[in-house]
Amino acid sequence: MSEKGTVVAEKASEMDLVYCRPESLLDVRMHYCPGCGHTTTHKILMEVIDQLNIQEETIGVAPVGCAVLAYEYLNVDMHQAAHGRATAVATGIKAVQPDKYVFTYQGDGDLAAIGTAETIHSANRGENFLIIFINNGIYGMTGGQMAPTTPIGEKTATSPYGRDKKTAGAPIDITNLLAQLPGTFYATRQAVHSANAVRKTKKALIKAFEYQKLDKGLCIVEVVSNCPSGWKLTPYESNEWMKEHMMTIYPLGDIKTPSKEDLLS
Repeated sequence: MSEKGTVVAEKASEMDLVYCRPESLLDVRMHYCPGCGHTTTHKILMEVIDQLNIQEETIGVAPVGCAVLAYEYLNVDMHQAAHGRATAVATGIKAVQPDKYVFTYQGDGDLAAIGTAETIHSANRGENFLIIFINNGIYGMTGGQMAPTTPIGEKTATSPYGRDKKTAGAPIDITNLLAQLPGTFYATRQAVHSANAVRKTKKALIKAFEYQKLDKGLCIVEVVSNCPSGWKLTPYESNEWMKEHMMTIYPLGDIKTPSKEDLLS
């Protein structure tokens, strides 16, 4: 190596490491579409698990949907659930393994449509696990059909003229609905479309996992995401569309946070 190359190498070794792949995120190629928010959410979820040093104590549940293959990427114990039944499976896991950190990873069709009953009753019972809810307002895996969270006017495979409130009803704000139940301890809505949003989502996930130690009830972290393929937009266009349409009806921020008394009692 030349003298110049040696100096460059020495300076590089002195630099602070600002990014590396989380150890608990498997080094394999993902199947998600380019620009999809699932990839970033997977990354920060595993960063949190590494940071909290809970990889060996964590069990995840992935049902049917775009994240059905999450167990091929997340290097923690994973359990496959039938469509919509993730929270029911998580309830069973937590019952027999109460000391484990348990989370579900669900999309809007899974959580807010076929799994509505399981989701609501898990929250109402105050089950002590975390729901990670990816809301992209469409059925991404099955062809871009209208979802319970689809905004009014959005065109999908099953609403080619746009969602009509008169025939299809209004989009369901399921996280806000769950926040009204006494069994829900923490509910927040975040995103991963920008560096600032990623930092906030990571902080929310840290809180949610730490709250499991308190055994106070259910936590839900909603991630408003994009679906470039389903929306038929480029990744950049889909992020802009998400900000203009999705976040107007699903505003980001905490919906329900525990008080100091809740944390100390």
